[in-house]
Amino acid sequence: MKIEEIRMVIDERESKSGIPNLLKQLGVKIEMTNLAVGDYIVAPETVVERKSVYDFISSVFDGRLFDQCNRLKEHFEHPVIIVEGNMDEIEKITENPLVFYGAASSVALDFKIPIIPTPNASHTAKLLISMCARQGNMKGPFLKKIRKSGDLKRQQLSILCSLPGVGEKLATRMLEKFGSPKNSLNASLSELAKIKGMGEARAEKIRKMLDAGIKEEKSEQKTLHNI
Repeated sequence: MKIEEIRMVIDERESKSGIPNLLKQLGVKIEMTNLAVGDYIVAPETVVERKSVYDFISSVFDGRLFDQCNRLKEHFEHPVIIVEGNMDEIEKITENPLVFYGAASSVALDFKIPIIPTPNASHTAKLLISMCARQGNMKGPFLKKIRKSGDLKRQQLSILCSLPGVGEKLATRMLEKFGSPKNSLNASLSELAKIKGMGEARAEKIRKMLDAGIKEEKSEQKTLHNI
């Protein structure tokens, strides 16, 4: 398949990454729009979510990652996550690298979404082109009618389900006990351990993950956001 025959639908927020310009320079037909799910649609049932290393870790801490995974799987048969940047930065961003690897394992094993690392925007563009070319002349609409998630309780449960060892039942009990995700995340070790089915060991894992700091200096943060 020739590059000139490749078509890709891209979320407008990806413009600042420089990748759409790289794709355009290589001859790819691109369509910029506001995507409700994912960043790049490379085939009717294949969507790509691109994250920098920093954003991947941040999305674990603020609960976005697993909510995004749920929506990717809900609307596309073949979602993929690209993690772009220098993996050596992981230990500079978080004191506990297991936060990154634990989340990556959950995405791959629980959600069945492959994660592909790339070192920079140029390599990401080449990977996207390869994924498009692999689809051949597959026909079908790229864009779908996707409603934004408006279920507040579902969003709150998704945030709490991102905690280690917490499923929907425990997340529901946490909301019932503490009233909100914010109060749940601020709960002490002893308060968490009292929840039915939680236990002290699981509560310790949760507090350890929540209390692990993200080390970032302003210059590093700007660099990572621009990767």
